[in-house]
Amino acid sequence: MSPRIRMSRWARRWHYKVAITATLPILTIIISGLLLQIKKEWSWIQPPTQRAQAYVLDISFEDVLSQARSQAEHGRIESWSDVSRLDVRPDRGIIKVRLKDGWELQLDAASGLLLQEAYRRSDIIEAIHDGSFFHDHARLWIFLPAALLLLFLSISGVMMFLVQEYNRRASKQVRKQRLAA
Repeated sequence: MSPRIRMSRWARRWHYKVAITATLPILTIIISGLLLQIKKEWSWIQPPTQRAQAYVLDISFEDVLSQARSQAEHGRIESWSDVSRLDVRPDRGIIKVRLKDGWELQLDAASGLLLQEAYRRSDIIEAIHDGSFFHDHARLWIFLPAALLLLFLSISGVMMFLVQEYNRRASKQVRKQRLAA
């Protein structure tokens, strides 16, 4: 058996094995990535950002906490330890209060009135996408190797295609020469 055929068989065998191994993490990355691509268009994933009447930031952080605490229906707010982050949007006149339990409150930055309260799923989808949802080290132990395997699959797939294309053209050339002779 020629070295070329041996190499081709080896590449196909490994291409097949690597594809089976990497399928589940790669599908997880692809599906969650697709959901993240449309998060602004689908309010189920991420609540749409509201606009306030005035674009003035007159409310203090302590007022933000007290307004959020008094107006929240779903998210439970006792102190700053329940808040994951504040997202201040001066161009829209709002402050988003993102809670650790996944809820998001959008407050008018001038008056502190609640404009919207909704559950935010994009953070969970992002955690699934990078693997941290499953385990702290899953992104390095599973998702990074899966990405490297996908890179290997891409390179080996292109190489197998190019070798096959080269062989097909070479055999076509040989046939033309035989017919001409």
